[in-house]
Amino acid sequence: PADLQGLDVVVFDMQDVGVRFYTYLSTLHYVMEACAENQVPLVVMDRPNPNAFYVDGPVLEMKYRSFVGMHPVPVVYGMTIGEYARMINGEGWLPGSRKCDLAVIKCKNYTHQTKYQLPIPPSPNLPNMKSIYLYPATCFFEATPVSFGRGTSLPFQVYGHPNMTGYSYSFTPRSIPGAKNPPQLNKLCHGVDLSNMSDEEIWKRGVDLSYVIDAYRNLNLDDHFFRPFFELLVGRDYVRKMIKEGKSADEIKAMWKDDVEKFKVQRKPYLLYEE
Repeated sequence: PADLQGLDVVVFDMQDVGVRFYTYLSTLHYVMEACAENQVPLVVMDRPNPNAFYVDGPVLEMKYRSFVGMHPVPVVYGMTIGEYARMINGEGWLPGSRKCDLAVIKCKNYTHQTKYQLPIPPSPNLPNMKSIYLYPATCFFEATPVSFGRGTSLPFQVYGHPNMTGYSYSFTPRSIPGAKNPPQLNKLCHGVDLSNMSDEEIWKRGVDLSYVIDAYRNLNLDDHFFRPFFELLVGRDYVRKMIKEGKSADEIKAMWKDDVEKFKVQRKPYLLYEE
C-alpha cells in the first residue's frame, strides 16, 4: 500500500506473447489486485498479441493454479493483454470479486488475424518469432529432463537429451546471458531441430504435444520423465495419463476441443478487436 500511496494512476505496458504460462499475465493480475485494493486507477497500454489468431490447449483446472497459470483459460487464449485485463475484471477473478478501475488504450488498425512481428524480443529466451510461435508446444519440456534449447541460439526451437537415440541433430547447452544454468548444461544432446519449420506449419499444429510424446517414448523413463510442474504448465491431469497410455497428440487434443469452444464464447464480451 505504501508504494501506491499518492499515485494518480498506474500504467501497465508489457509485451505479452499470448500463452498462459508466460508470466506477464500473472503480473497483470497482481497489479490489478493491488490497484483494486488501494483504489488506484489502472491504464493498460494495449499491444498486439503475436499468438492472437487462434485458441488452443487445455483449459486450466483451478487446482493447478500457480504463477504460471492463474485463471481457467486455454494455453493459447487468443486475446491481447488489454482484452485479458477486461476478462479478469468481468469474470470476477480478483480476490473477493473486487473490480479494478480499468482503462484500456486500444491498438489502431489491429485485428486478431494481424500477424504482428515483435520488433524487440519480449524476453531473452524468446529471441525471434519462431521461438514465440513454437513456445506453446515446446515449453512443456520445462517440466521434463529434456533440453529445449536454453543455453543455445535456438531456445524453444530445438529439443534433445544426452540419452535420446536415433537422431542426426545434436546441440550442447552452454551458460549464456539469460540462461546461466540451462538444463543439460555442457552435455551433448541428441534430438530435433524445429527451427526450419515454416510458420504456417507451426500455426496449423498449434499446441502440439507430439514433441513431448516423441521424447517421452525415446527416453523410456515412464513417470521419471514428468515433474509435478508438468500439470502446472498443461493445466490438467489427463494429459500425462494419456501420454503414458500411448495416446497420440491428436487424440489428446480432441479432449480439450469442447472446452476451447466454450472459452471462445466466454471471452467474447471482452474482445476489443475483430476476430
